[in-house]
This record gives sequence, structure tokens and C-alpha cells, in this order.
Amino acid sequence: MVRILDRYDQYTYAERQRTGADSESQENWPVEYPKLAARIEVLQRKLRNLVGEDLDPLSLRELQDLEQQLDTALKRIRTRKNQLVHESISEMDKKRKALWELNKSLAKKVKENKTMLEEEHVQVQVVGQQQTNQGRHNSSTLMLMPPPQPPSTPTLPTIRTTSGGVQARGAVDDNDSDKGGRPPPRPAAATNTRMPLWMLSPFE
Repeated sequence: MVRILDRYDQYTYAERQRTGADSESQENWPVEYPKLAARIEVLQRKLRNLVGEDLDPLSLRELQDLEQQLDTALKRIRTRKNQLVHESISEMDKKRKALWELNKSLAKKVKENKTMLEEEHVQVQVVGQQQTNQGRHNSSTLMLMPPPQPPSTPTLPTIRTTSGGVQARGAVDDNDSDKGGRPPPRPAAATNTRMPLWMLSPFE
């Protein structure tokens, strides 16, 4: 409870101090206003002098001071301008380097893509040439192949009667043919007669 009362007293005292200061400042307004108006007038006149206006009332000393102020301001302006120019040049140089790196990277990619396209084109040409050669080889092979032979019909065995007896004769035997694959010549006195198949079978 005591703390609350102490805090209340502090706040009320601070409020009274603030109210008293405000009342004092309000009482001083009529005195401060002419001073502030005169100061504003001086600042406006200096501003006009800085832009080259109302220079007639100024003395030589005031003109020299004004010139010195303008020189100092001009130096500061030029210093700031040069600083901005250097910063702009540095920024543009960074952008130029970045663009140069980007251009270099793009040129490298274009070269790689061109090389890949050339390799693919060569591979396509090689595959096409191989297919063409294969087609020509198949055509020549088909042209060189002999035509298909008709199936051979089986022949019935024949009986050849000679002076020595009866002999069954069919296809040419390996023993009866010479090295050239030709059958031996027939005897002049032989006569060919055909016999039924049942006569050729062995007797049981």
C-alpha cells in the first residue's frame, strides 16, 4: 500500500512539472515568435544568395564568404559525384565480367551440342551405309543362288538278264560306278525286261 502511494506521488509530481513547463513555454511564445521569424528570414536570404539571388546588399566580405561556401559545397558535390561514378563503373565492370562468363559458358555448350550433333550424324550415316551394303549383299546372294530343283521321282528296280543269270538293277551302286560318278557301260548282249516286285522278294 505504501509503495502504491509513493508511485502515485511520483506520477503526480512529474505531471505537475510537465504542466508547469508547458505553461511556461506558452507564456514565452510571444517572445520566441519574433526571434524564430527573424531566424527564418535570415535562412531564406542565405538560401537565395546561394542560388545567386539578392546579391546587391552583400558586401565584398560577404561575397567572398559566399564564394568559399559555394567552393566547399562544389568540392563535396564533385567528390560525391566521383564516388558514385566509380561505384557505377565498378558495378558495370562486375556485370561485364558476369556476362562474359555467361557468354563463355553458352559458347562452350553450343560447341558441345554441335560436336554431339556431328557425331550422331556420322553414326546415322555409318548405320545407313551398313544397311545399304547389307541389302546389296543379300541381293547379290539371292541372285547367285541356283534355282530349286524339282523333287526326283523314285524308279522301280529293273531286271537285267545276262548270260550268267538274272540281276536286279536299281539306282547306281557305288561299286558299279567309277570315280567320275558314271555307271559302267551295259553289255551288248544284255536285254532289259521288267519283272514284278513279288518275284524280287526272297522265298521264305
